Amino acid sequence: DGSVGRQALVTEPLAQALDAEPSTVVFACGPPEMLEAVRILCTARGVTAQLALEAGMACGFGACFGCVVPTSEGYVRLCVDGPVLDAERLEGDLPRGRAASAVGARSASPGATKAGAPPARSGAGPPSAGPVELCGVHLGGPVLNGSGTFDAIAARRAFGDALLERFPFHAFVSKTITLEPRQGNSPPRLWETPAGLINSIGLPNKGLAGFIASDLPELAELPVPLVVSLMGFSRDELAQLVTALGRRDEVAMIELNFSCPNVETGLVMGADPGESAAAVERVRPLTDKPLIVKLTPNASEPAAVARASEEAGADAVSLINTLKGMALAPDAGRPWLGGTTGGVSGPAVRAIALEQVHSVAGAVRIPVIGMGGIGSGRHAADLLAAGAAAVAVGTESFRDPAAGRRVAAELAELQRAGAEPPAAKSEPLTVESQPPAA
Repeated sequence: DGSVGRQALVTEPLAQALDAEPSTVVFACGPPEMLEAVRILCTARGVTAQLALEAGMACGFGACFGCVVPTSEGYVRLCVDGPVLDAERLEGDLPRGRAASAVGARSASPGATKAGAPPARSGAGPPSAGPVELCGVHLGGPVLNGSGTFDAIAARRAFGDALLERFPFHAFVSKTITLEPRQGNSPPRLWETPAGLINSIGLPNKGLAGFIASDLPELAELPVPLVVSLMGFSRDELAQLVTALGRRDEVAMIELNFSCPNVETGLVMGADPGESAAAVERVRPLTDKPLIVKLTPNASEPAAVARASEEAGADAVSLINTLKGMALAPDAGRPWLGGTTGGVSGPAVRAIALEQVHSVAGAVRIPVIGMGGIGSGRHAADLLAAGAAAVAVGTESFRDPAAGRRVAAELAELQRAGAEPPAAKSEPLTVESQPPAA
């Protein structure tokens, strides 16, 4: 550090050491600028080097796709594919600057639940007050995951088969699949905002062929029904996706993602009732699987989009997805996220989710899956009281990979204690004006 001995950048004596002993292997950690200098130095000399990298991450077990770095094989996640990588694999800029901090401390095991929660049947999903039926599919309970917020394959790598024995959800929703493979947005991808998180992930996935060949066999081993989330850049692309996956026995339901705020086509389809109806009408004859339309909260009238989707043949709707947001780079005054804008999620959007679920549930007869800021069983119960038939946990899983299990256990306790919210289609939450206090 310059207080004693030689005053120089560490790469200066490193260069001399490599000149003297070319067979040296270098291991380095530290500031991104230093690691970049080490990488250039070693690559130029043909010296093997391994670099310990850092990047902003939310979950730490592969679910959020936030901590990516560019390599010769594409983006890789440092939490499950690193954090130590061979220097020769790296391409482009290394992560630098201030990163988003972790959303919170996560539990050490996916089996952790609130003390006193009833035990679950092995491999049957989390605790529940009783089974539910969603679009004709029998579930052990009403708790799902939000698409893109829990990578079951990466989680199984991290936690082993214990994940299957104590699975956090009653049904699993895959990350959104597109027709062609996508790398996703360039990093940085995450920004922690007060009471929430902004993400700009950009739908990274292996494409339809890669999903069927690689991911689908592993997801078929999950102990709960599988919902596959799909998004096409046109109605014809969407039709190809539905045709291919609508005939698969492993798939119980299909989610049509019309709501991603990071991909222009998703926003256009989900923001206009006519566009949404046309997309549903295009794919409805192609499969007998239940179709769930994922609504965007950025539409001017989500209830109108929901009604149009129902009339076109949708079996359910889910909401809300993230709201559009932006973060500025520290001291730079420019957008921080690689995708420029991102989606805001977490507790900050809970009140918006509650209002939109209430509005949509009152406008349609099909089931509503409510999501947005769920962090406890009470939050889930509120969405059910607002008219949802099921709920989905999203950002909270980044903080605690067993969040779905905990939420389900807390919800079951509320229901057993007589605080069961009304059924989705009976008496939705009504807001009545009250006289002013004296």
